[in-house]
Amino acid sequence: MKDDQQNYWQEDGAAEAPVEEIRQDEEIEQDTRDNRDGADDTQTVTWSAQEYVHLDKDWWWYVVFVIVVLAFVAFDIFVLQSWTFSLLVIVMAVAVVVYIRRPPRILTYALSGKQGLYVGEKLYHLDDFRAFGLIRDAEHHSIMLIPVKRFAPGVSVYFPEEVGEKVVDILGQRLPMQELKLDIIDVLVRKLRL
Repeated sequence: MKDDQQNYWQEDGAAEAPVEEIRQDEEIEQDTRDNRDGADDTQTVTWSAQEYVHLDKDWWWYVVFVIVVLAFVAFDIFVLQSWTFSLLVIVMAVAVVVYIRRPPRILTYALSGKQGLYVGEKLYHLDDFRAFGLIRDAEHHSIMLIPVKRFAPGVSVYFPEEVGEKVVDILGQRLPMQELKLDIIDVLVRKLRL
């Protein structure tokens, strides 16, 4: 691949992706089952990345946070007149501060078409997922594995650009790719810099 070409998993639009005929979900699932039987499962890719994107907060963020907490406590004192709500707000505020001050761990990831995805020591079998999608958040790339079970949580994995094509190729052999966008909760969390 030439250096001046855009990877097909990147969204910048520098190179146009080929237009493909849209297929129904049933056809995609059938193709995925066919690929599972004939796929080259010997490929493995390993990388290290942070478990989540850590955004630094300046002192203004903390000032606004304290004002919001004090506003909730004042609302409780003057309107609700219930000390349990104030206690709950203070406990939640302490928990948020502890969580945002904790630096993200560097995890080792290993992806194999045969075994699945290792996140640290935990194995996620690819058979437990129905599809995957790519999410680009500023300069960070991540893959979201969408579970088969309705209420099971998805698995989000950050990866460096160098291994992106290999990761997408291995997952594409076993799972169909879906277009994903950040939902309203993810957008709100990023706006609040949590």
